[in-house]
Amino acid sequence: MANKEIIAKAYEIAKEQYATLGVDTDAVLKKINEIKISLHCWQTDDVSGSENPDGPLSGGIQATGNYPGKARNVTEVMADLEKVMSMLPGKQRVNVHALYGDFSKGKVDRDRISVKQFQGWIDWCKKQDIGMDFNGSFFSHPKAGSGFTLSSKNEEIRKFWVEHLKRSREIAAEVGKQLGSPCILNTWIPDGSKDTPVDRNGMRSLLTKSLDEGMAQKFPKEHMKDAVESKVFGIGAESMTVGSHDYYLGYAIKNNKLICLDNGHFHPTEVVGDKISSCLQFVDEVLLHVTRPVRWDSDHVVTLNEEVQLIASEIVRNDFINRVNIGLDFFDASINRIGAYVIGTRATQKAFMIAMLEPTSTLVRFEENNQNFERLALLEELKTKPFGAVWDYYCLQEGVPIGEDYITEIQSYENEVLSRR
Repeated sequence: MANKEIIAKAYEIAKEQYATLGVDTDAVLKKINEIKISLHCWQTDDVSGSENPDGPLSGGIQATGNYPGKARNVTEVMADLEKVMSMLPGKQRVNVHALYGDFSKGKVDRDRISVKQFQGWIDWCKKQDIGMDFNGSFFSHPKAGSGFTLSSKNEEIRKFWVEHLKRSREIAAEVGKQLGSPCILNTWIPDGSKDTPVDRNGMRSLLTKSLDEGMAQKFPKEHMKDAVESKVFGIGAESMTVGSHDYYLGYAIKNNKLICLDNGHFHPTEVVGDKISSCLQFVDEVLLHVTRPVRWDSDHVVTLNEEVQLIASEIVRNDFINRVNIGLDFFDASINRIGAYVIGTRATQKAFMIAMLEPTSTLVRFEENNQNFERLALLEELKTKPFGAVWDYYCLQEGVPIGEDYITEIQSYENEVLSRR
């Protein structure tokens, strides 16, 4: 167990060191709680959902591994999320997919879902005093079997998914209204072609038509905000993805929507951190899906790496916190799922704290004076500053496990709860 007295002393030393750089660590400890991370409910059960929990995943969705103890129903999903949040400093949010509704009174197809199936989630969020985000589920469904949903040339299928989009937006608006916090409604579809297509334009024209129809109804922004998410390719859609980055960026700009940037949805040499300031020149807000692509969009558990650090730094350096909505999107079925959440969320939080501990004004002055040696030297020296002491003190203040203490707490939860499922 962490020694609280030692942690407090270490913080005072770190505070003095950062002060010599002009950084107020006490102010950072207050500002860091402005970062709200939306926890994706689908890490609890490998994207199975409550609609058809034993059904196969499809539409480019794949979770690998079969670690014991995954959530089997919405009640267990909520319990696991509560456990996760108890080990995270600050208040976060939850992100729910449409296939995680309450279908205990009978199955409701996706073109007929309503707030009734998600009132339990809203009530749970009220108890947790957190906000909630929402996603339409355009995969793992018979009417997505062809590989096309909103861009389908089968009018019956296209209309089905347009109605699902409409219903999802209505649910999101009611979520935001009841919780008093805007619900981000993200739309991602798996549509694409396994081999080289001919009519790319036809598919994208249909997608535009569907989005326009599905998003025709206006809702107050204090209740819900629309986001659209691009992807380079998916399983079964290797040759062409209808909803490319170019397509959705254009749609978002033209229609004043949020563009969702998932750092696993681009070519391996593209950097999402570099896209944030570009997109925010032309759209009001962006949505982030923070993940860790290994060899591409594999959705590994987030770790504190350079890519995540650049994302956080760009947001903090430019005071974009109020214009960027942060969500997680990874699912690892090969390790303890609660541990995956805690590692990934805390890694993201750490990246933001490191960004807040940066003497940005000094670095910008070096840059503007063409003092590139000094800029690089200071950036390198910052890497060994005692950030960990500030992080541990933050956890101490928030009353959550410090350092590696969360490991034993998760092991206990596994022995007492997960192993009995």
